[in-house]
Amino acid sequence: EEWKRLKPALEAVRAEFPDVRISVDTYWSEVVSRTYDLIGDFIVNDISAGEDDPQMLATVGELGLPYIAMHKKGTPENMQQLCQYPGGVVNEVADYFKAFEARAAECGIKDYIMDPGFGFAKNMEQNYTLFKGMPQMKSEIAGFAGVERKLLVGISRKGMIWKPLGITPHEALCGTCAMNLQALLLGADILRVHDVAEAVQCVKLWECLKG
Repeated sequence: EEWKRLKPALEAVRAEFPDVRISVDTYWSEVVSRTYDLIGDFIVNDISAGEDDPQMLATVGELGLPYIAMHKKGTPENMQQLCQYPGGVVNEVADYFKAFEARAAECGIKDYIMDPGFGFAKNMEQNYTLFKGMPQMKSEIAGFAGVERKLLVGISRKGMIWKPLGITPHEALCGTCAMNLQALLLGADILRVHDVAEAVQCVKLWECLKG
């Protein structure tokens, strides 16, 4: 079912934009293989970091594809009951990616991107603690791995933005832009967004701040 929906979209995007970099959100290794056969090189965005399909990491490593690994616990049905981090959310997410380094290396994955998984098994306070702790996390992983991993932040219109403001996701564009800029200031390398034009404005102003 996933491939049936994805295939015509991939064909349409590739035909209209032959040079654009494509990212596919899936946790199925078979979808990765079929996508590669159809369009060649692309970015695999896996919210399970290879945990939901035992063949995922080996497939990505064999094909030599860039890979986004996200931190989460449990499933969408139970993850909000799994927000316990006795060692602190920043430390435990950093430890998760340290362990992932070994799993990725064993499967030949050399290029991967960290996604802290905001909103996935994290409550409001933990989301903001993790957000503020991104520089610490990047530094720890760099020291552990000997290379700086890129950090992806996906907070667009999420509850950590609209709930404190007492608004709806539809009304959360301004708050999203504010948080996207702050994410860049804290070391985010990639923003995953719904509102592309506004996010580009944030990036351009951030570049002005950097000089």
